[in-house]
Amino acid sequence: MATQAQETDYSLNNPETLTKYKTAGQISEKVLAEVSKLIVAGSKIIDICEQGDKLIEEEISKVYRGKKVIKGFSHPVTVSPAAFVTPYTPLRSDEKEASVEIQAGEPIKIQLGAQIDGFGSIVCDTVIPKKDDGSEDVIEGRTADLLLAAHYSNELLLRLMIPPGLLAQGTDEEKAKAAAAKPPTQSQITALLEKVAQAYECHIVESTTSWLFDHNEIEGKKKIVLAPGDNTKGEGVPEVGEVWGVEVGVSLGSGKIKQFEQRATLHRRTANTYALKRPTSRKIYSEAQKKFGIFPFSLRQLEDERDAKSGVIECVRGGVFRQYEVTGDKDNAPVARLLTTIAITKNGITKLGGPPALDLSKVKSDKKIEDEEILKILAQPLARNTGKSKSKKKKKKTAKKAEDEEEESDEE
Repeated sequence: MATQAQETDYSLNNPETLTKYKTAGQISEKVLAEVSKLIVAGSKIIDICEQGDKLIEEEISKVYRGKKVIKGFSHPVTVSPAAFVTPYTPLRSDEKEASVEIQAGEPIKIQLGAQIDGFGSIVCDTVIPKKDDGSEDVIEGRTADLLLAAHYSNELLLRLMIPPGLLAQGTDEEKAKAAAAKPPTQSQITALLEKVAQAYECHIVESTTSWLFDHNEIEGKKKIVLAPGDNTKGEGVPEVGEVWGVEVGVSLGSGKIKQFEQRATLHRRTANTYALKRPTSRKIYSEAQKKFGIFPFSLRQLEDERDAKSGVIECVRGGVFRQYEVTGDKDNAPVARLLTTIAITKNGITKLGGPPALDLSKVKSDKKIEDEEILKILAQPLARNTGKSKSKKKKKKTAKKAEDEEEESDEE
């Protein structure tokens, strides 16, 4: 009896899709926590990246055993120094870059991700290096300003991702009115986030982009571009049933970016075709396709790093690889970045994977957010209370802390 194969449902309507996203997110968060412990002054960035990649491989091997499920990296472990904006992943064969060490007191951006069956979660956090003995001091001054600006910008952007009226309460008429409201434009989103950054005398990083995620896709048809630069603009609005990689970047400088001199080592396969002529080009293309699919990879993750450095040139020129340039702050000022993978459901925002909550008791600033519109948005919940909410106090703490940074977290 002939039967027609059913097309697989990759949407969030399929419970298995959400499970795979969540599993990838849990792995990403676990490895992020372990890599954060390695951020110690004097440690080599290349060593941290390689150790982090091994941790992802170990965690990936523990899930979906014995099942025909493709799993692996959605993003290699990258460790970006103070003024770097984009993910940085040096090569062992580049002597100068392989010797780069973590500097005391500089904000370090860690980005990484895992994928299960093509459903990827990517996370990024900004951490301050621990002392050699593992101890941490209270963070103050301009570094505190930077971390707080990034934290509250992220909290604000997550709330602006919620479709109008989704969490509205009141009468049916009030709910209908809320649902009929227009979502904020991308220029309005940038303006609101810039208010948060400026409260801490910081600026949003130019062209910071949040992308729509999909099956085997981390740069979908929709995107939100904050502080867009020349020839860049966002497209689309968030809707229920979508998964997004939500990113904020904040700088102690102007927020403008420039290309750095470091070698571009982060690449991603495209959908283009091209007849590669060099044997090394064909070799690394085939290896990247088998190991990473369409997800980003570092040249250091390929079998022969030296072949990778020569073969990648033709792959990029032929358009079969996309090259991620190394960029940083134009003023060489410190930058903080956060990236959270979220699902937008009928109940609001579900965090699939993201950085840990900032410990506000250890970050002290003499600045605070005073804009009433911003504080009102920060006071809103990310999701509907379905009976499993931890605490109403915790939902209100974001706005309360923004009003008074000096209040101790245990005074409730």
